[in-house]
Amino acid sequence: MTSQLEQRVQSAVDYFMQGYGCCQSVVAAFCDLYGYTPPQAFQIGAGFGGGVGRLRMMCGAVSGMVVLAGMHCGQTDGADQQGKGECYKVVQHLLRRFEEQNGSVICAELLGLKGPVVRGNYQPSPRTAEYYKRRPCAAKVECAARIFAEYLEEEH
Repeated sequence: MTSQLEQRVQSAVDYFMQGYGCCQSVVAAFCDLYGYTPPQAFQIGAGFGGGVGRLRMMCGAVSGMVVLAGMHCGQTDGADQQGKGECYKVVQHLLRRFEEQNGSVICAELLGLKGPVVRGNYQPSPRTAEYYKRRPCAAKVECAARIFAEYLEEEH
């Protein structure tokens, strides 16, 4: 992988360690390629945190890859069914690679959580040393950013 793409992977992890969510971190690391700024990327990815609104559904890092795939190859004409299908193909490829490496694309499963998610709990977990020690999120952000970087390299 080129050093520039490797730097983007590290940037994603750095953003996460600064307190941004998984999706925000992955999108911000690549956003300039699509004409966005990091603050815009943080806003775009904000609602995907905690597995979409802290509901522990699809992993935020995975959601970040989906957002980037849309920026990269999403159709801009509503009637372009072929373009839509091509984007879906890319999304499925990226998610399959993440799942192969991590066993799931579901936040709750990646965190090892059991039982139903408590709805109405909107507060993110405080980012403490213990949080970073027991959560695999930084590694998932790195994995998702690396998969997207590898996809970009394969494209060229």
